Amino acid sequence: MAGVTHPLDLVAALGRGVLGVCRGVGTLTLFALAGLSHILRPPFYGRLFARALTDIGYFSLPVVALTAIFTGMVLALQSSTGLARFSAETAMPTLVVLSITRELGPVLAGLMVAGRIGAAMAAEIGTMRVTDQIDALTTLSTNPMKYLVAPRLLAGIVALPLLVVVADILGVFGGFIVATLKLGFNPHTYLSNTLTYMETQDVVSGLTKAAVFGFLISLMGCYHGYNSRGGAQGVGSATTMAVVSASVLILAFDYLLSELFFVR
Repeated sequence: MAGVTHPLDLVAALGRGVLGVCRGVGTLTLFALAGLSHILRPPFYGRLFARALTDIGYFSLPVVALTAIFTGMVLALQSSTGLARFSAETAMPTLVVLSITRELGPVLAGLMVAGRIGAAMAAEIGTMRVTDQIDALTTLSTNPMKYLVAPRLLAGIVALPLLVVVADILGVFGGFIVATLKLGFNPHTYLSNTLTYMETQDVVSGLTKAAVFGFLISLMGCYHGYNSRGGAQGVGSATTMAVVSASVLILAFDYLLSELFFVR
């Protein structure tokens, strides 16, 4: 009997794990749908939206800008080394602009914002949960999903594409600086090649990714904060999970959206 019990225990543990994952995905999906539905229904808390937009967009601008400009500089430096082996240095402006607008701009901006804003949202809402402030909102006939979650979801969707526009410009500018000042490129030729080979789809795909990433960051921060339990330790765990889950989802959805946009 002992030899039969162990395989059954393994199957039971596997089943519990699968059911737990399905339960978590279902709960998260319902939470996301509820948040989106409250965005579309009145009342609309404009002040809370403006505050969230400022927190996500304006206060994240320095870290996103620095990340973008140094990424563009490093990309130009490294790509020139690789392309020189094939005598294709003239392709460097195209490589830089496509890499920044399609992938590196939205992904790196998303990861930076996830580390900064996802943690802040989870900590703020989690603190409200463990101190019963969310229950107090319900007592005052204020829907917590509409008051706490919906403005942050909408702000994430709006703010991150704006940040990515800045990241794209500064990333290309960083590549331009290295190419012209260090690698000896003609400034007019570099800009001409950049504008010639950059297509509208490249920019639109990056901004679409940014909107999805902004939604995911806000969703993870709100979800883990809203469902946190266990006092200060629970808030700390929610903060960590918000950043980790948002980062993983950004990378996963980056691949899925790249398949959607660029695979023929």
